[in-house]
Amino acid sequence: MEEIERARPVGLSGRTGSTDPILTVRGLRKSYGDLIAVDGVSFDVVRGEIFGILGPNGAGKTTTLEMIESLRSIEEGEISLDGIDVRRRPGDVKQRIGVQLQSSAFFDKLTLTELLLLFGEFYGRTVDAMKLLSDVDLTEKARTTVNQLSGGQKQRFSIAAALVNDPVVLFLDEPTTGLDPQARRNLWGVIRRIRSEGKTIVMTTHYMDEAEELCDRVAIMDGGTIIALDPPKKLIESLLEKGFTKERIERRANLEDVFLDLTGHTLREE
Repeated sequence: MEEIERARPVGLSGRTGSTDPILTVRGLRKSYGDLIAVDGVSFDVVRGEIFGILGPNGAGKTTTLEMIESLRSIEEGEISLDGIDVRRRPGDVKQRIGVQLQSSAFFDKLTLTELLLLFGEFYGRTVDAMKLLSDVDLTEKARTTVNQLSGGQKQRFSIAAALVNDPVVLFLDEPTTGLDPQARRNLWGVIRRIRSEGKTIVMTTHYMDEAEELCDRVAIMDGGTIIALDPPKKLIESLLEKGFTKERIERRANLEDVFLDLTGHTLREE
């Protein structure tokens, strides 16, 4: 617990306007028979930040998020989201969060606008579908069905759908997996724009450059526990202080930079 408290941010107030936790996780644990999937996980997420959860497959990331999202029962521990006890009031939590899954299924006969209006009815809300589509750069596809969208467009629409209920916390599960460099960079811009409008974002990703680019802080999980939690820059500095050096000299550009320079940064979609 002491390490988690010490890892709480002191320099985020200029970016988020607050260091007040909107999500508090304490002593979270989940097991399946002899397998301990999550083992005493504790952390805070500050209101208005982008918080990343990183780790290899099987580290416990998904199970942790599913317990926070009230999609999986909590074996041990406590979770508070926007002042709500997740264990005791899961229905209230679901009203306050948005969840974008890595793979989502939508009615393929409805247009994007119709889908958003329908999802709004599920929450008893009147939805400004065009505003949501504008937030994710999809206004020109308002009358298109999901099966006509490109991979990047589908990912952006799934984020729009997750915003229907105006959530206080948005969960993104590897949002750029499978996207080309232009679509990936475009989605980074969408995520930043959503945060700038006051949302708190919790995301998982396997792309370390993505976490370094987007996240105010990252929690690195392995074996069901958090083994490090800090801003990316501080984690890198700590590694260098231990004497870490790369075997080859770091180049000022990489192959992705070459690709984008040759093909352009403009998003290409059908």
